[in-house]
Amino acid sequence: MALSQAITIIESNLEQDKKLSTELLDKIIHATGKSIRVGITGVPGVGKSSFIEALGRHVTAFGKRLAVLTVDPSSQVTKGSILGDKTRMEELSKNPLAYIRPSASGNALGGVTQTTHDVVLLCEAAGYEIIIIETVGVGQSEINVKSLVDFFLLLMLAGAGDELQGIKKGITEIADAIVITKADGGNISSADAAKATYQQALHLQRVPKSGWLPRVITTSAYAGTGIDEVWRMILAYKELTTANGFFADHRRLQELEWFEDYFKQLLALDLQQSPIVQSEKKKLEALITEQKLSPKHAAANLLKIYHREIKSSED
Repeated sequence: MALSQAITIIESNLEQDKKLSTELLDKIIHATGKSIRVGITGVPGVGKSSFIEALGRHVTAFGKRLAVLTVDPSSQVTKGSILGDKTRMEELSKNPLAYIRPSASGNALGGVTQTTHDVVLLCEAAGYEIIIIETVGVGQSEINVKSLVDFFLLLMLAGAGDELQGIKKGITEIADAIVITKADGGNISSADAAKATYQQALHLQRVPKSGWLPRVITTSAYAGTGIDEVWRMILAYKELTTANGFFADHRRLQELEWFEDYFKQLLALDLQQSPIVQSEKKKLEALITEQKLSPKHAAANLLKIYHREIKSSED
């Protein structure tokens, strides 16, 4: 499949592929930006894959083309990753209107990979109307996905902790909606209680710039309940934010954020590839460990060395 081949090039670390990926993105950039991007996160065991499969079945039933980009955590020891999301979404993976692409997180923080943004653009250019990004799901640090998506869903389990304590911190404060999963059988009453608690706590937060008031919905992927309500909520968000101009403004700001991020990546890579800078860096590291120079002063000295090298290369 051409899309899979293009994504493989985007994710490659080979120099020839990096150049090719830049040329590829320039050619397709005019065909991007027409999808609705949904970020989904939650702690392991919350049922992200089951929820996404249920939502995917629902939206593809309307004839919508769906791309699901999943990020699996990489081992910090072996750097490997078990890319198992296709097996966890077996039915959706067979759907001709759906495309599932698992990726390893690598060294990237924030719940997404360093190439997820580019992969989103490729999927949009390929004609996918809805793009779901499922993050690693390791905790409160997963906020980078917010710079990739239009709508951000946080999946929660009822009775898994102090709901009011959780609502005040980190990732819950940037969610556009909280979805309480596995609200079936004997869990229905506890899910309803958690919904009321979260909804009350959300009312205490300031209204976001989007003008959207975050909502709480209970769902069951097993029973199929609440899935249509989630989809209608996402559409309502897009309608509201398109009308007030936030949707387009937010997209423009996101692209500028990624411009800054890519520049920082290239700058860091340039520093690493400079023999002079790396040699001087080792000397400065020795001075730091010997307590002869503060880390702050050493960093300033390294920057001066880098500037001198740039200037000498221009002369």
